[in-house]
Order: sequence, then C-alpha cells, then structure tokens
Amino acid sequence: MEKLTGEYKNTLDEKGRIMFPSKLRSELTENVLMITQGLDGCLWLYTPEEWKNFSDKLMQNASPFNPGSRLVLRHLIAPAQEVEFDKSGRISIPQSLREYANLSKDCVILGINKYIELWDAAKYAAYLDETQLSFREATEKLSEICL
Repeated sequence: MEKLTGEYKNTLDEKGRIMFPSKLRSELTENVLMITQGLDGCLWLYTPEEWKNFSDKLMQNASPFNPGSRLVLRHLIAPAQEVEFDKSGRISIPQSLREYANLSKDCVILGINKYIELWDAAKYAAYLDETQLSFREATEKLSEICL
C-alpha cells in the first residue's frame, strides 16, 4: 500500500453497500478491510496490516483495570468487523456501524494515508462548518514544523 488519499462522494444503497473508489482500491493489496467506529461520528477503515499495527498498539497500552482504557477499547476494538469487497467493488457496511455513523444515502469517503474515513455527507459538511475556526488554529500551530 502506497497511500490512501482523496475525497470521494458515493451513495449507500438500500442494502447498506457502498461502491469503493477504484483509486483507493488500487492501493490495497488485499480484498478486505477492517471497519470500526471512528471519532467525530465517522467510521474508520483499515487494511488488515494497518489494523493489526493500530490495534496492537492500543492493546499494549491499555489495561482492563483502567476505566479510560476500557472505554477506548469498547468503542474502537469491540465494534470492529472485517468487510470484503464484492465482485462489483462494493463493501457492505454492518448495520450497527451504519447506525453509529448515521449513514444515509449520500456519503463521503476520505483517504487519510494509513486509514480511510466514511462519513454521512450532511454530517461531514456540518462537521467542516463547525470546526473551521479550530482548523485554522491547528494549522497555525503546525506552521513551525511544516515550513
């Protein structure tokens, strides 16, 4: 896998399937992804290799005796499921994850290098509007390391 980048708009069909962008599919070495709840109300999708790296790091640094660790594990690790591409290049989003992300017909798929986000399009637009000031502040803090 080289890089997973780009913003794509696709529709979720009545069976909960979404066509995965061919540009992103071409970067994958396997026919499966791991999908779980993400932050901010989206879903996170990982290649099996990246998921192993991510989940291993979480598990190494989490304790079942720590309430914060249990919370993170229950929200990120527990709901994770493997999804497979069908012959048409679609993946089926599990019902529980569709409900978590409030996915309706129109969706946005974001490639963020090592993982992918899946958003309901209206929710993503609202998120961008709500976070515009925070985004500007965050980018100004990064100016020292990026230039």
